[in-house]
Amino acid sequence: MKILLLSAYDIEGGSARSTYRLYKALIEEGVDACLLVQKMNLKEPGIIGPSKKVEKFINLTRPSLDQIILKFYKNRKDIMFSPSWLGFNNIIKKINMNHPDIVHLHWINAGMIRIEDIIKINVPIIWSLHDMWPFTGGCHCAFGCENYKNSCGNCVVLGSRNENDLSKRVWKRKKRTYQKKEIIVIALSKWIMNCAKNSSLFGCNRIIRIPNLIDSKLFKPHDKKFARQLWNLDQQKKLILFCGLGAVRNKLKGFNFLLEALKIIDNKNIELILVGDDSIDLQIDLQNVKFKINWVGRINDDISLVTLYNAADVTVVPSLQENLSNVIMESMSCGVPVVAFHIGGNGDMIDDKYNGYLAKPFDIEDLANGINYVLYNKEYELMSKNAREKIQKEFDKKVVVKKYIELYDRILLEAKTGGKNG
Repeated sequence: MKILLLSAYDIEGGSARSTYRLYKALIEEGVDACLLVQKMNLKEPGIIGPSKKVEKFINLTRPSLDQIILKFYKNRKDIMFSPSWLGFNNIIKKINMNHPDIVHLHWINAGMIRIEDIIKINVPIIWSLHDMWPFTGGCHCAFGCENYKNSCGNCVVLGSRNENDLSKRVWKRKKRTYQKKEIIVIALSKWIMNCAKNSSLFGCNRIIRIPNLIDSKLFKPHDKKFARQLWNLDQQKKLILFCGLGAVRNKLKGFNFLLEALKIIDNKNIELILVGDDSIDLQIDLQNVKFKINWVGRINDDISLVTLYNAADVTVVPSLQENLSNVIMESMSCGVPVVAFHIGGNGDMIDDKYNGYLAKPFDIEDLANGINYVLYNKEYELMSKNAREKIQKEFDKKVVVKKYIELYDRILLEAKTGGKNG
């Protein structure tokens, strides 16, 4: 059994890191797996990326080229929208040359692949939903819009009032493509599973819920005092962790909600650890912040992340939308409770007031209540223990990778017998 995973990046961003972790877990289980990417940061035998200088240069320009058509929408939101219209790519050639038994698609945007080219993949396809894009007319986050349940158009993200706008055209392209190629859909959370089932593009597809996985032997509790010494952090203060790629600049991450919540709580006794940006966005108003912000920039290696999680007392994830957050999973695996809004797949991991706190969506006061609840809880140690046990039981790589292997085996058997089995 040979499995080819497809991802725009190998380790850049949460989706890429989740894909890479699955790839490594499959290798450890003896599966012949490889990872095909558009931009390669890691040099490992099983990771296939651009090899020639010209190809590397072209791939670096593809994300920008894919966005050119959006220039016609002057009122669009500063939120990702992917037309995925670029051809002139050798990705499909690379896929078929590797002779996989199954192609497992993950996050394939940034100009990596043209929608119509999916038809050219000549083996069974599985597609993991890292966000909403595969079943929308181009947006990755629908912002409450439910046009994807019909046929898109009048796109909120594009700022469009045209029924036949770009989102409708992208939707039509996907519809034509999906009708010609059977795709088995993997939903990482209950939330995105329901969204996919109610969508006009994937409503009739087979949808299976299997979450992301984590190495709980790597992401585990360590001595908090020692972790703080490593990062030169205050031993006496309550430390709150906020992290994510583009954490401050990306409005979806909800940094402003956190700042407002921290103004409510006892900020003489707290400090914030901020991870995920090359520099703090100067447009963010920090004048009224009365507590110390420990800015550590981007962290790309897991060992450093583990020490940072262990240095914190609580991790806060105030995102406007989350599918199955790596940050939540990593923090809980390290025994650090998480406070997050009760949205998306957050409830798949956080059991309210048992191993963390689920705040009312976008309610700043309740977010502050959640932070206080965790920081000053008499049963903090039990909450930490509960958080780790939840991840070990349901999301550890040994548990989850078996589900993927069973699915791959079932799909191959179906391909041989010409029908569904079980």
